[in-house]
Amino acid sequence: MNWEAPEIAALVRAALEEDIGAGDITCAAIVPAKCAAIAKLVAKQELVLAGLPLAERVFRALDANLQWDAKQTDSAAVSAGAIIAQLEGQAAAILTAERTALNFLGHLSGIATLTRRFVEAIAGTKARIRDTRKTTPLLRRLEKYAVAVGGGSNHRMGLYDAFLIKENHIAIAGGIAAAVRRAREFASGRETTAYEAFRPMPIQVEVRNEAELHEALGAKVESVLLDNLTPADAARMIAIARRERPDCVIEISGGVKLSNVRAFAEAGADFISAGALTHSAAAADFSLLVEARRVE
Repeated sequence: MNWEAPEIAALVRAALEEDIGAGDITCAAIVPAKCAAIAKLVAKQELVLAGLPLAERVFRALDANLQWDAKQTDSAAVSAGAIIAQLEGQAAAILTAERTALNFLGHLSGIATLTRRFVEAIAGTKARIRDTRKTTPLLRRLEKYAVAVGGGSNHRMGLYDAFLIKENHIAIAGGIAAAVRRAREFASGRETTAYEAFRPMPIQVEVRNEAELHEALGAKVESVLLDNLTPADAARMIAIARRERPDCVIEISGGVKLSNVRAFAEAGADFISAGALTHSAAAADFSLLVEARRVE
């Protein structure tokens, strides 16, 4: 993640503007303009940290001279009560930026924490945990970063960097073979000029039953996505795929939970994708505590 990217600065600015609006009236009424403060950022639960550089940039957006002493780094597993960072600077800036910074930090750390639990649940198998496109609009790169920090891997970033032929594409194309043929023709044609940075573009096909699996394997696709199957059905279809196309990458998606992810992994999948990583992760809990103040 490039924390110095213009997109990050713009996101921080927009997030602060949303919260501050015409001004922080509570700080304006109570906090002296020349009051400085020392504060500490504390984890209130066990968690995997993600987004600390973003939180720092939120505080610095309101106080460029803020002293920031990070005690942890992203991907660290921290315990409840651990000090994450110590801050010293303008009191009003620290208090005004607090909620926006903690919202980002809590959201991303929640994703990283849940991802780590999924990764640990399948330890010792060949499978890897992947995310999906079920992300918060405009926060996708950050949320996928948090998945990676938690030990997961990223699926495609968007609609532009890989083919994923799903049931509705298949219905419009008239079948899997026809859809795959059109994708290959597109990938080899001049229409892909704008996508050159993402070549080669793999073709993955979503399949729901044995008939669709055989058709996809016969079309020589690079990967199949087994959708909404039980672990037992997934194991049976994976065995078929391994016999017919040992080189085909197999991914499982749909209905994946912590309670069944191990069974899916033991079915022999290469990847297991879970939308829950990004759309259902509970925010991790942090607090910011002022330890001292100084009025100049």
